Amino acid sequence: MQISPSILSADFANLEAELGRIASADWAHVDVMDAHFVPNLTLGLPVVEALLKVSPIPIDAHLMIEDPDRWAPLYAEAGCQSVTFHIEAARDPRALARTLRAAGARASMALKPGTGFAPYEDLLPDLDMVLVMTVEPGFGGQSFMADQMPKVRQVREAVRRHGGEVWIQVDGGVSADTIEQCAEAGADVFVAGSAVYGAEDAAAAVDELRALAAGHQH
Repeated sequence: MQISPSILSADFANLEAELGRIASADWAHVDVMDAHFVPNLTLGLPVVEALLKVSPIPIDAHLMIEDPDRWAPLYAEAGCQSVTFHIEAARDPRALARTLRAAGARASMALKPGTGFAPYEDLLPDLDMVLVMTVEPGFGGQSFMADQMPKVRQVREAVRRHGGEVWIQVDGGVSADTIEQCAEAGADVFVAGSAVYGAEDAAAAVDELRALAAGHQH
């Protein structure tokens, strides 16, 4: 059960300090948005390169961008330990996943709420993680979409059939109120933004979320 706080909910003027607040987490989830694939604009490669120099934990880069085939490998080469591309944007997802792995990163495929998993199940051998979005990508602070839990179960069952160790991540509206149903459905990596950064003690919030997830492990 891994917790990956999203710095989208952090204080962007003090990102080094904000990363220090989540040093007890497993990952720092960095949302890269280009104002094309999603309507919002956040940060890009130069900022991620700066974060990599100061982050006490590995960086999980979630690329909500057009043309990930071109751009995603640069994040892996920069040192992001996990790089997630959106299947809706990738031209050749299998080749991209293999390129990410060759660059030393874990390769992850993300699915928007309206995107089914079944057409992409055959990509599992080339993936290290599947991200099931539990909100529409593009903005923080949205309400959790419980109707995505059947998709999480579907991915978990497919991973069991295929073998190998593929993590299942959920991102969007994950909190103490929703993390247990995600864990029960089969998720094992949890992105939480305001649930961690909105807490007075971010480290305690991370510990609470991890304990809740572990108590309801699929």
